[in-house]
Amino acid sequence: MQAAVAFSQASSLARPFRRLARPYHAGGADSGVVVRGGVSLPRLRRSWCSASLSVGAGGGYGSEHAPVFPRQKTWDPYKLLGVDRDATEEEINSARNFLLQQYAGYEESEEAIEGAYDKIMMKSYSHRKKSKINLKSKLKKQVEESPSWVKTLLGYFEVPAMDVVSRRLAFFGFFAGWSIATSAGTGPTFQLALSLVSCIYFLNDKMKNLVRASATGLGVFVSGWIVGSLLVPVIPTFIVPPTWCPELLTSLVAYVFLFLGCTFLK
Repeated sequence: MQAAVAFSQASSLARPFRRLARPYHAGGADSGVVVRGGVSLPRLRRSWCSASLSVGAGGGYGSEHAPVFPRQKTWDPYKLLGVDRDATEEEINSARNFLLQQYAGYEESEEAIEGAYDKIMMKSYSHRKKSKINLKSKLKKQVEESPSWVKTLLGYFEVPAMDVVSRRLAFFGFFAGWSIATSAGTGPTFQLALSLVSCIYFLNDKMKNLVRASATGLGVFVSGWIVGSLLVPVIPTFIVPPTWCPELLTSLVAYVFLFLGCTFLK
């Protein structure tokens, strides 16, 4: 009995292995059924597999595969964009475009980058607007920090509102135009007299002292006439119309002094 068992084991070991039958495709190589051991199995189509690979390994990532911006939780917009506080607008735009390109596809990163850029731009705009509005206060601060003699000299001047300046400029510009229009017939004596009286009136409105206003207005007029008399001979003749006499040119300089005196003197 033992001999029969040993013989059967030896014969089984000595028996050659049978190669499994190769599967064959039912209906041709391109069919979707594979027959293996009598059982039909569905075979994945090659086109579907290649399409899946192209989606997973393509150039465009979905939002779940896009890189996350590591500084998107930073509250400082300058640190978030990686720029200095004194960076130019061109540098800020370059940093924004670079980060949007690096972290494209992740909505939270893009929102953080755009939000930091908007904050910096709004801060820059408000700073420029505030600097224009506070120009007068900056000039006042510079005057306060200047030497004492400069403060004493500037104490005689003031900067009125722009509407006052524009009205005075138009007023004395009218006298200048009137003098030019009538220069061929009569001299500017009458226009100069009216402008001097107007200057004294404007000064008296601020000084509340007619004597002081009259003396100041007359001094401004004389100063303008002297400067005009010295300036007219050095003006090139080719830029002056031939109908303009030296008295007219001197009176134009006097109009400028009268305008500055009644507008900016205290």
